[in-house]
Amino acid sequence: MFFAKTVGAKPHVPTKTLSSALLCLTAVLMLVLPETGLCAGHLHEASEKLGTQLSVLWVAPFVCMLLSIAIFPLTAPHFWEHNFGKVAVFWGLAFLVPFALVFGPSLALYEFLHAMLLEYFPFIILLLALFTVAGGIRLKGTLAGSPPVNTAILAIGTFLASWMGTTGAAMLLIRPLLRANAHRKYRVHSVVFFIFLVANIGGSLTPLGDPPLFLGFLQGVDFFWTLTHLFPSTLLAACILLALFFAVDTVLFAKEGRPAAPNASGGEKLGLDGKVNFPLLACIVLLVLISGIWNPHVDFTFYEIRVELQNVLRDLLLLCVAFASWKITSQECRRLNEFTWGPIKEVAKLFLGIFISMIPALAILKAGSHGALASLISMVSDNGQPINAMFFWLTGALSSFLDNAPTYLVFFNTAGGLSGVNPEMFAQQLMGPWAPTLAAVSSGAVFMGANSYIGNAPNFMVRSIAEELGVKMPSFFGYMAWSVGILIPVFILLTFIFF
Repeated sequence: MFFAKTVGAKPHVPTKTLSSALLCLTAVLMLVLPETGLCAGHLHEASEKLGTQLSVLWVAPFVCMLLSIAIFPLTAPHFWEHNFGKVAVFWGLAFLVPFALVFGPSLALYEFLHAMLLEYFPFIILLLALFTVAGGIRLKGTLAGSPPVNTAILAIGTFLASWMGTTGAAMLLIRPLLRANAHRKYRVHSVVFFIFLVANIGGSLTPLGDPPLFLGFLQGVDFFWTLTHLFPSTLLAACILLALFFAVDTVLFAKEGRPAAPNASGGEKLGLDGKVNFPLLACIVLLVLISGIWNPHVDFTFYEIRVELQNVLRDLLLLCVAFASWKITSQECRRLNEFTWGPIKEVAKLFLGIFISMIPALAILKAGSHGALASLISMVSDNGQPINAMFFWLTGALSSFLDNAPTYLVFFNTAGGLSGVNPEMFAQQLMGPWAPTLAAVSSGAVFMGANSYIGNAPNFMVRSIAEELGVKMPSFFGYMAWSVGILIPVFILLTFIFF
């Protein structure tokens, strides 16, 4: 495949282990498939009711997957470095095999394929395209990582995130930020604040910024609704964090003796290499947007799973864009940009386990008041009236660890149901009289994705790139110490002002 080459290394196929894992998972289920036909024609209905039948114990493999990410790198780093893909597959199987025994192999295979075809593959293909294209853009020349320069990079990335997506902005700017600070002793704080701002909070102003808002757009929320209603809270959060970062970076810069950046570029003027990737980056944004608004009403059904034509075309074209970027960008540009496939391989393997083990958690959440988390869902209303602060915090808390897109959709529908209008009118009602509630749900889903490494797609990617370039990043819990200490006070302030 087109990503079978790595700069400075022999050609290899980074998806070999991933493909083997998928085949292994499917084969385990296929061993017990003789009775598959018993459920033919009813798998979708059974899946829709699944959340009402699952206890919270089914979430245990997902919790163990998170704990593995948090604990193993600290307690067994050598084992983790060489086996994290196997650990991810293990926890996926820890859910799938018992599920197949209890609910039948047919439904287990349906849930597995549903997660792969409609969630994981589109997720990883989009990440791959953005990673490949943005990785072909190199900032030339010497950029000294002083507090003003670093703050400017974060501010630019925060602005770009809403228009090219948090993943696109993060992949575009993380390497320039790291190179600018290569001479600095203290660099972790720059990456942490980068995740806060560029990879999360900055993507809150348009449906292009973050997947939850794109889902809202597909549900009927106006394209510029988030810009007009979330701008004040986004601006306040961004300004507080940028000011705090500047203060911290200034103190640390002075503590280092205000080091000057060496002229590592050999006098190369400041500029951009690989500019051909900018049109390709625009193509990615357009492909995602078009796939959401163009519906030819053509779909393919595989094992009762409807795969829509526009989504298939989007994913195929995204692969073509990535292939084009790989071919037309000089390998020297990628080498100087320190581009390797390591980060995307790590994300692909770990999120395979996350997406599979997360199935029961999302099903229970989707069941709402009829599921095991009914008491949690009931906390967002009081006698039929929405409690906007609870919508903000519950949407955010769950988005910190689960996929924030379906979490957003759950609370979007919960709020719409409370309003008492027909489902087809949810968007109009929430944009109108219930606008503060929709703003709370939208802000919670986007802002609090910064609370953990897995809260939003680019978080783990940024961490992986930073570690590959020599920054010793905090552990899973170490990062959360940063987010709890810095972000939670900001979110409390936003709650009192806006929600």
